[in-house]
Amino acid sequence: MNRDKILFLAFLGIFAIINIYLLATNSLPTDSTGFGTIVAAGITLSLYSFLYKDNPLFKFTENLYVGVAAAYTMNQVWYTVLLADVLNPTFNLNNQTGGTNEWLLIFPVLLGIFMLTQLASDKINWLSRIAFAFVVGLGAGLAIPRTIAANVLAQMQPSMQPITADLAGFNLFVILIGVATVLIYFFYSVEHTGAVGVASKVGIWFLMISFGASFGYTIMARLSLLIGRVGFLLETWLTLQLPLF
Repeated sequence: MNRDKILFLAFLGIFAIINIYLLATNSLPTDSTGFGTIVAAGITLSLYSFLYKDNPLFKFTENLYVGVAAAYTMNQVWYTVLLADVLNPTFNLNNQTGGTNEWLLIFPVLLGIFMLTQLASDKINWLSRIAFAFVVGLGAGLAIPRTIAANVLAQMQPSMQPITADLAGFNLFVILIGVATVLIYFFYSVEHTGAVGVASKVGIWFLMISFGASFGYTIMARLSLLIGRVGFLLETWLTLQLPLF
């Protein structure tokens, strides 16, 4: 028996002993709530086992998560899209009068069927390109104006406001310097020497600060999820009172 099997059996034994103790001392209720808490704790620890290395327990939990997520998504698609937007209006299953002309539903239904042809043979899977082209074109048409309004125009607005002799004016001045120097850094038609080189170096500082802040925000968001799961294990499963010290 190798080390991985020993660790796996030890994990199962310790997990079983802890749950038996929690149930025996009435720390966890002996009903569906307590059983759900035990299952959730086991799944969480199984996912954390990847920190040791990839193992069958982690793969099982990963596949379980993907399967449950796929089933839940399919359920939502059926009730909120297919049934509500296609079948009910087409066949009048909900006995409503008036509403959307059911003939207009032919086009989105055909596009959806065309997407499924990607899974078929090479003779008809070219139909999926029509649906993908429509989705990509529509998505780009909707996303480009929003992106310009949210990023480009929102970035230009504070750099065009009047600079005043207070803290708000200083912030606007810093934003103006940052926008100008970053644009100079990406302007490759001029050699970055002299004043242009100095401005491009300042732009690099602004870029590094921005990337560092974004990375730190991402790490803190991931840590908040980690803290939430650890808090679940300590408070909900082990019924410990936080803080421990």
